Amino acid sequence: MPKDEKEGLRRLLSPRSVAVIGASTRAGSVGRAVFANILLGDYQGIVYPVNPKAKSILGVRAYPSVQEIPDEVDLAVVIVPAPVVPQVLEECARKGIPGAVVLSAGFKEVGGEGLKLEERLRAIAREHDIALVGPNCLGIINTDPQVRLNATFARSMPPPGNIAFISQSGAVGVAALEYAESQHIGISKFVSIGNKAVLNETHLLAALRDDPHTDVILLYVENLDDPKGFLDLAREITGELPQKKPILAIKSGRTREGARAAASHTGALAGSDEVYDALFHQCGVLRVETIEELFEYAQALAQQPAPRGDRVAIVTNAGGPGIMATDACVRHGLKLARFSEETTRKLQEGLPPTASVRNPVDLIGDAQEDRYAYALGWVLRDESVDSAIVICTPQMMADLTAIARTIADAAREHQKPVLACLMALEEIGEALKVLEEARVPHYRFPEDAARALAEMARYMSWVNRPRTPVRTFDDVDREAARTVLEKAQADGRTFLPEPEAHAILRAYGFPVLRGELAADEDEAVRVAERIGYPVVLKIVSPQIVHKFDVGGVRLRLEDEAAVREAYRGIVQSVRERKPDAEIWGVFVQEFVPGGVETILGLKRDPHFGPLLMFGLGGVYVEVLRDVTFRIAPIRELGAYRMIEGIRAHRLLEGFRGQPPRDTDAIAECLLRLSQLAIELEEIEELDINPLMVFEEGAGARVVDARILLRESGSPR
Repeated sequence: MPKDEKEGLRRLLSPRSVAVIGASTRAGSVGRAVFANILLGDYQGIVYPVNPKAKSILGVRAYPSVQEIPDEVDLAVVIVPAPVVPQVLEECARKGIPGAVVLSAGFKEVGGEGLKLEERLRAIAREHDIALVGPNCLGIINTDPQVRLNATFARSMPPPGNIAFISQSGAVGVAALEYAESQHIGISKFVSIGNKAVLNETHLLAALRDDPHTDVILLYVENLDDPKGFLDLAREITGELPQKKPILAIKSGRTREGARAAASHTGALAGSDEVYDALFHQCGVLRVETIEELFEYAQALAQQPAPRGDRVAIVTNAGGPGIMATDACVRHGLKLARFSEETTRKLQEGLPPTASVRNPVDLIGDAQEDRYAYALGWVLRDESVDSAIVICTPQMMADLTAIARTIADAAREHQKPVLACLMALEEIGEALKVLEEARVPHYRFPEDAARALAEMARYMSWVNRPRTPVRTFDDVDREAARTVLEKAQADGRTFLPEPEAHAILRAYGFPVLRGELAADEDEAVRVAERIGYPVVLKIVSPQIVHKFDVGGVRLRLEDEAAVREAYRGIVQSVRERKPDAEIWGVFVQEFVPGGVETILGLKRDPHFGPLLMFGLGGVYVEVLRDVTFRIAPIRELGAYRMIEGIRAHRLLEGFRGQPPRDTDAIAECLLRLSQLAIELEEIEELDINPLMVFEEGAGARVVDARILLRESGSPR
């Protein structure tokens, strides 16, 4: 990257001059297509074709090498065979060109020599401060009328707009550009980043953050090179800048779980996709599944004012589509607005007796533009309405263009988000043109409009969320925790049996149940009497991770005889099922009845860092997989959002006469786990299962825990 990164990105995306190295006279070649797109696309700068075998290309004098160009060049677009690219980039460096887009393929995507070529490319770019996009990419587009650059081999130049698109895949980029063109959606910038040898999505986000022509940013990513940098920057862009910008992303591809994942529930459940979900949640990025959704939601966010809340009004001329819209709104988290008495009275006064004046408002089939205008005027004036979906099914008496003008006028007047759904296929072009000119998004079906509006509300919920800090606890005994870790590492162990796991959690202020290690039967009785009956006995062995699987647990022991019998039974069962296991004794622990079992977990991802998990505990985590994830460190609000994010959250709120549970205690444990994850990097995986949660105000208790350490010499 150039030393002045901001200036380097600016010159890359808005170059005053471009050299197309590999421009070609051959029809159908990429080199000819790219040069033609720049030359014939009304580029406002100067373009130089570079080809040692051609005197001119499309009537423009060609140069044998970039160094022969007599003027300064801001950007080199490189389309030559992969083995030649490093040499070409060296020539660009000698010419002093600050930016390059390498379209050529044959690099790390093919492995072997291609990977070595890409490493050379990266080294050259970094040595000479060249801002490099690619290799193996489609190119870049800037529709700013002052630039008008189409340095791609796509078939068309999109119209100007306020939506930017960064794509890791060139093929997806082409499809997205063609879809946007078919839907008349304007684009501000398009960048295909390919293999990301130097510049990645985080660098481009930094450029788009300050771009006055971009209001919404779209991403197609297969992986993130700099997750921490992406999280911090995306969080700033979506929620902290004076001019905030929504970011929508398609994330494709999954990675395999590590071989050691089965050592903990968290490791087994935390696949790549869950990590990306967590990251996007934490930085306000809206994740979508398809290109169609990407642009449908982007249109609403880019063209309409932000909704104040999630209360929507539906105005329709047919009952069925109104019901469909209602169902879709509720399904996607919106609420049907409850009209004021004045609004209801005015609708009754001005609409036919057969019309429905409740929400959804049904104007009935013979409604024309005057009826739409009247209803929309009163509905959008109502303070209880945050947004509206307007539906029109084709009727013989309906003038769709006139109704479109009515919708456009109402949206302009009331400055609330209005989405239109004209459910017609024929003779609709003029009506759509009216809506496009008024920047009112149009959707073919009511459900599409409802989903788009829900995404707008979800984004504004993120923008308006209360800001909370990352909490650090002062009562933590780090030295005590490190003493336990150092002993295990000195012994060459990666698994911490329960007494050691509890000692670490106690050092970090977790509410751990009383318990002690007993090396023999008599000591187990003494510990039980010291703790008080009833108690629980659990096998303690550095070779046994899953205690129940070997018969290593006995619950609710009420007296000395029960403890002695349980001790003998546990030892016998373990020796039969795991004869090579080293038995340290049993862990004698107080038994606490009641409460809801939850699970807290930590998994250290090699790419993303420490990942936290929360869900229902016990067998529920294995059967239901109802869990949420976040990347540490988390903020206080993030802890509560993790709790609220599981489907079974109602069980914690109180269900069918059951009292609500102490979610404040869960949140504190999550925040303590977040701090532990950041400070104790030796811990690879950790499960607290269960964390027993009692009635509101009664707190929670750690019942069982297991900790797995990094193997010696593994990277941090």
